[in-house]
Amino acid sequence: MSLDIASIDTISEINMDYTATIFLRQRWTDERLCFDGNKSLSLDGRLVEMLWVPDTFIVDSKKSFLHDITVENRLIRIYPNGTVLYAIRITTTVACSMDLTKYPMDKQTCTLQLESWGYNINDVMFYWTRGNDSVRGLDTLRLAQYTVEDYFTSVSEAVPLNTLFFALSTGRYPKLVFHFELKRNIFYFILETYVPSILLVVLSWVSFWISQSSVPARICIGVTTVLTMTTLMMGARTSLPNANCFIKAIDVYLGICFSFIFGALLEYAVAHFCTLHRPISKDLKKVALRKLNSELFKIRAQLNFLAARFHCIQVTQWRYLEGNKEQSNTASTSCESFTCSWVKSSTLCPSVLCSGANSLRLPASPTNPRDE
Repeated sequence: MSLDIASIDTISEINMDYTATIFLRQRWTDERLCFDGNKSLSLDGRLVEMLWVPDTFIVDSKKSFLHDITVENRLIRIYPNGTVLYAIRITTTVACSMDLTKYPMDKQTCTLQLESWGYNINDVMFYWTRGNDSVRGLDTLRLAQYTVEDYFTSVSEAVPLNTLFFALSTGRYPKLVFHFELKRNIFYFILETYVPSILLVVLSWVSFWISQSSVPARICIGVTTVLTMTTLMMGARTSLPNANCFIKAIDVYLGICFSFIFGALLEYAVAHFCTLHRPISKDLKKVALRKLNSELFKIRAQLNFLAARFHCIQVTQWRYLEGNKEQSNTASTSCESFTCSWVKSSTLCPSVLCSGANSLRLPASPTNPRDE
C-alpha cells in the first residue's frame, strides 16, 4: 500500500481535525486473474464491483468522499502474474488529537490510519510497499500555518476495546499508520499578537512620565490600552476551541501583558487618591499660611493706594469743574504728595507704593471753554 498526499487543505484547532486529498494505491495478488502476456491490462473503474478488493477504511475519518469529476477517480490495472493495482483519489477529514498547551509555539503529531473493516489478521495482511518511501508529496507541501518537520510509517494491529470480553471480541485487524509532525509557524503570531501586545504595554507605561495633575491624559491612555488589549486577547482566541481544560502559553503571555497594563492604570488611581487624602504636616501648613498672608498683605496695600489715588483725582476734578483753575492745578501738582502722605499714614502701605506714585500721572485736563 502507498500514499500520495496531494494537499492538506485545512487544519482546524477548533474541530481537532485536518482535511487532506490523497491518492491511495493498493496492490494485491489474485491468482485467479493470471493471464498470458507481458503487458498489463487497464480496466474501466466501473468493473471494480466484479473484482475482489480489500475492505480498507480510514480510521477516525469524520467525512470522506471519492472524486467523480468527470468520472469516478478509480484506476484498476491487472498484471500477467495476477497482481492488481487499485488506485482511488479521495478527500477525507480525519480527527487529530492536539495538545495546545504550548500554543502558538507548539508541535502537533497527526496520523492517518488505514485498517481492514472485516478481514482480520488471519485473512489479510497490510504492509507498506517501500516503508517510509511509500508516502510521497509531503516534502513539497506548503501549508499556511505549519511546516511538516518529520513523517514516518508503521504497521500495527488493531485491537478492539472489548478484547477483555472474549464473547464480544471480533479479532485483531491489520492496520497501517502514517505519522506526520507539524510545527506551527510563529512569524504570523509575532506580527499579529506579540509585537502589538509589547507596544501596548510600553504605551501604558508612558503615563508614568506624564504629570500627575494631567488626569484626562493619563486616564485616556490607561483606558484605551486596557480596551485594546482586551480586543487583542479576544482575537487571539477566535481560532481556538471555546472550551478547553488546559491553559495555553498565549493565554499566560497575554494575561501577564494585561496585568501590566491594568496595573499602570491602577497605580495612577492609587497615587491620585493618596495625593488628595495625604495629611499635611505642620511645617507645610505654616509655610502655606505665611505665603497666603503675604499675598493678602500686598493686595490690601494695593487697594489702599488705589483708594487714596482715586480720592485725590476726585478732589482735583471737583475743583476744576467749580472753575478754580489755579487751585485745580495746585491740587493736581500736590496729588502725588497727598497720596503718599495719605497712604503712609496707614501701617499697611509699603514704601514701594510711594516711590512708584510719581510715575502715575493724571491725564491732561480738558480745556475749559470758560477759560478761553
